[in-house]
Amino acid sequence: MKQFLKFTLATVVGLLIFSVISFFLMLMMLGGLMAMSGSSEPAVSPAHSVYCIEMNGTVRERTSSDELDAAILEAFGQPANREYGLNDLLGNIRIAKEDPNIDGIYLRGGSLAMGSATAEALRRALLDFRESGKFIVAYADSYGQSSYYLASCATHLFVNPSGSLDWHGSAATLEFYPRLLEKLGVKMQVVKVGTFKSAVEPYILTGMSDANRLQYNVLLNDMWSEKLASVAASRGISVDSLNLLADRYMALQPQEDYVSLGLVDSLCYVQDVERLLEELTGTDDYSLLTSAVLSPARKEKYQKDKVAVIYAEGDITDETGDGIVGKDMVETIAEVAEQDNVKAVVLRVNSGGGSAYASEQIHHALTLLKADKPLVVSMGDYAASGGYYISCPADYIFAEQTTLTGSIGIFGLIPSFAGTFDKVGIDFDGVKTNRHADLESNIVFRGMNDDERALFQAEINRGYELFTGRCAEGRSIPQDSIKAIGEGRVWSGTRALAIGLVDSIGGLDCAIRKAAELASLEGYAVVDYPEVEDTFTKLMNALSTSARMLLPSARLEKAIEARLGTDLYRQLRSYEQL
Repeated sequence: MKQFLKFTLATVVGLLIFSVISFFLMLMMLGGLMAMSGSSEPAVSPAHSVYCIEMNGTVRERTSSDELDAAILEAFGQPANREYGLNDLLGNIRIAKEDPNIDGIYLRGGSLAMGSATAEALRRALLDFRESGKFIVAYADSYGQSSYYLASCATHLFVNPSGSLDWHGSAATLEFYPRLLEKLGVKMQVVKVGTFKSAVEPYILTGMSDANRLQYNVLLNDMWSEKLASVAASRGISVDSLNLLADRYMALQPQEDYVSLGLVDSLCYVQDVERLLEELTGTDDYSLLTSAVLSPARKEKYQKDKVAVIYAEGDITDETGDGIVGKDMVETIAEVAEQDNVKAVVLRVNSGGGSAYASEQIHHALTLLKADKPLVVSMGDYAASGGYYISCPADYIFAEQTTLTGSIGIFGLIPSFAGTFDKVGIDFDGVKTNRHADLESNIVFRGMNDDERALFQAEINRGYELFTGRCAEGRSIPQDSIKAIGEGRVWSGTRALAIGLVDSIGGLDCAIRKAAELASLEGYAVVDYPEVEDTFTKLMNALSTSARMLLPSARLEKAIEARLGTDLYRQLRSYEQL
């Protein structure tokens, strides 16, 4: 027994020591990777540098992902699925324009996933970069349509002789589930306001309603028209010709056609592009700068007056989630409101909506902030439903031409499993003291009756009145007019401008300048909220938590003693030195 206890304790101690050693080895490895990946604020750019944007990965509003992420994945033999922050890319392009040591930009690769408004903002920044007279070289083995739209503004545009260029137009394909739900015995119960509020349709219809088909047709054509006009202007091809090329599905056409039709300048290999970069920079020793932040902290950082940018990205939820958590966002807004050196605020919205309750709480917090500081909204890919709800109190609203805007409507979707229970032979019965005491369970077990549906519809109607009232107040438009353009319909940013839902077309940079103008600021710094943890900090926190769980503590020892019993636990402790 003594030997058994001794070996048991030795095993436990060995595992503990192994875990602690592994933890510190991981720290050492991460430190090495940090050195490999470089600082997020490198020194001044060397002469004859080229800023390289790897067009592979995903672009979000902002991200903590950096070169360290890629280094870690590659160290473990995994492909690096890069994630870029739009704010970083736009900032880098601006710095590259102003830095005399950076000769140009290299767009390398062609599968960058991003929303339409995100691509529009990046393309506008690249066109602004070209105004400096510097070059933009774009090369890819194959271009996705969004990446080609972005790369088409380059001064030199190439594709691999065996590659492809995707140009086929825009489409939206939706899934519909009623036949599946019928087989499962599930019926979705819908209460809503808004003819165009289409989020419920996949659960109650087998195809698009006429209203939904209309709004999608208008929206897609607006977005496609912007792409056609932009590419046509950059490549010197007529809009009609580009539209005809899309009908040919260019990814399946001969590569030689890409050149003869003017979509690219020539077919070449990556080695040819590298030689071209040598010619354009005038040296075979040019420096290729990757996606890390290009320069040290800018002097504006030390300005006393600040313009705060609050990022609101993702679904809006009440308590938890990866997107816009209502209670957390309210706290962030209150924190910004209390900062005396923050003179103006920009709310950057990229959200398709979510909780009506959380949206109202955020709206109220923004209204309080607006009483003391100018508030400007910048809309990204989406500002719909709750995303528009939290935008409407602003003093001024910017959207991109392709921003999905509006969807001023409200709905509730509650499943009834009555058919499912019938299929499997489950019945329900019970007693109650009041008429609707069992409402919450019965609407799921047996489905809504007329009285219950009327109660829910009345609640939805009140929510719609509140929503349209908030929009009317924020936009200084009569509520009846808001209802006329509401009905749950989504609009492109261009049409939203025409009907008064936004004030101007432009990106985040425009919103920041407008906020500074409203606050009468000349010199100012831009600060972001909420703070994003960098990758290394997040990893250290995670590893620290794991280490704390592994290391012995008084609480853990008491738990072990309770499980083993006092006598056996004391025997184990007595053998620790054996």
